[in-house]
Amino acid sequence: MDWIDGPVRVRVPATSANLGPGFDTLGLALARYDEVEARVADGGLDVEVAGEGSADVRRDESHLVVRAMHATFDAMGARPAGLRLTCVNRIPHSRGLGSSAAAITAGVAAARALAGLPEDRDAVFRTAATIEGHPDNVAPCAYGGATIAWSQDGEWRATRLTPSPELRPVICVPDWWVSTERARALLPDTVPYGDAALNAGRAALLVVALTRSPALLMDATVDRLHQEYRRPAMPAALELTEALRDVGVPAVISGAGPSVLALGQAGNPATTADSIGRITGTGWHIHPLDADLDGLQVQAPVQLPGS
Repeated sequence: MDWIDGPVRVRVPATSANLGPGFDTLGLALARYDEVEARVADGGLDVEVAGEGSADVRRDESHLVVRAMHATFDAMGARPAGLRLTCVNRIPHSRGLGSSAAAITAGVAAARALAGLPEDRDAVFRTAATIEGHPDNVAPCAYGGATIAWSQDGEWRATRLTPSPELRPVICVPDWWVSTERARALLPDTVPYGDAALNAGRAALLVVALTRSPALLMDATVDRLHQEYRRPAMPAALELTEALRDVGVPAVISGAGPSVLALGQAGNPATTADSIGRITGTGWHIHPLDADLDGLQVQAPVQLPGS
């Protein structure tokens, strides 16, 4: 394998999955980014991390970006002798904002770029979703915008939607965290038929609300499949979600939580960051974020023929 001579740089957005009724299917990319710079070395592994989680993450082969890169290299049939990585993290960890999907997507994209492979978001998405085990965060991370993701005949698939320009997402991030494993463990094996039917209808409505009619977001974000079941792990997040909805703010648990996503709309004063901040009180960090429309971004040195 001829590896790229020089660093490749990858930028990946935060994401919010589920968006209420779209459990494990719907996602939205948000304009908050992790960045990874990777280069091939003569040997060894050197990982530098700054920003979110820098005090806690390991710097060895268990680092999630490294694991994703190695899985991608192994699928190619070759690994470089060594790697040098610099990671700048801005996506909070274990808060329901897709930090693991971002790390995996960045690792897959960086490995492909170091191998000189052409940019292929579909290939990155499929590999990253396989490593992650579910596609709902990986899809918006790779493609940007809003996405619908699913599995068909053992293959991960996704389609991209362009969010309405009137959409004004606001993320409420708590000081505490909940592991995705704990949040998933609280979900039941079966749900009432009426709840499943309600979610199917609201998920369909949510596609229209996200893309064309944000005024429908309150009705479109009703969920009965996962949020209430997770209350024992994040009671304060459910209480905030309910308090926001009581004043007309379409609020949902972001991913597996415990962050809360408020889907604000331009011209609605109740959904501004200031208004939401007055409801959250202390212990929450309020971030108004644009929807990211670009998704994964990769910069690699140009390889001249014969170089």
